[in-house]
Amino acid sequence: MLRENLIVESLLGKTTQKRKSKIPAKLDFLQSATGLILALFILFHLLFEASILLGKDVMYAITKIFEGDFFIDGGSSLFVSTLAFIIFVIFILHALLAMRKFPNSYRQYLRLSTHAKLMNHNDTNLWIIQIVTGFMMFFLGSVHLYIVFTQPQNIGPFASSDRVYSDMFYPLYFMLLISVILHAGAGVYRLIMKWGWFDGKNPKENRIKIRKIVKTITIIYLLIGLFSLATYIKIGYEHQKEYGKKYTPKIEEKR
Repeated sequence: MLRENLIVESLLGKTTQKRKSKIPAKLDFLQSATGLILALFILFHLLFEASILLGKDVMYAITKIFEGDFFIDGGSSLFVSTLAFIIFVIFILHALLAMRKFPNSYRQYLRLSTHAKLMNHNDTNLWIIQIVTGFMMFFLGSVHLYIVFTQPQNIGPFASSDRVYSDMFYPLYFMLLISVILHAGAGVYRLIMKWGWFDGKNPKENRIKIRKIVKTITIIYLLIGLFSLATYIKIGYEHQKEYGKKYTPKIEEKR
């Protein structure tokens, strides 16, 4: 009877094999896409934050650009809140997708740890770094994005520095800085490896070069971030007696 059924199904063009679900592949693609968007956002966000290294006026000018000052007189903090909300949604979505591959029990964690020690493989170690930094970012990043979303008006040379120093946010921002840069660096490298970007005619040689490039960029961004944070702390320390006072650019002071 079973043989007859197989023959009939074969004649009808049917198959007894179950089709593999495409959902995991789609979720993987969505995870990669949201991760790439966040990595690009971090790439530019850290540069904008680092504008404080070029002076308070430069940082103030960039802040006003994000507030839409170039087409609305005086700008509006609503633009900043909207951007923060969009990034927050992408951030949460990416976190939920990534959690599918996290160890969900102590036993799984032990297996992963043992596997990493036995293999001593760079890509496996990077994945562990992503797990640890991703866990940190889920809490630290959520706090930062919530503050930006609810208090967009408190962004500027003095307002940001007051939050960093007087409001004692520098420990949080230090941990967030380290975790986000390491996570983004490892994530971008693993994306390139996963999808085979820039493999060229000699994938093995090109991957070694890409690893060095990503590592160099990660270190550069880490240094930029640390110098920027130190500058905000310095300004906050000097401005603590006038806490809450907004920055006035030199051009407006002369008027």
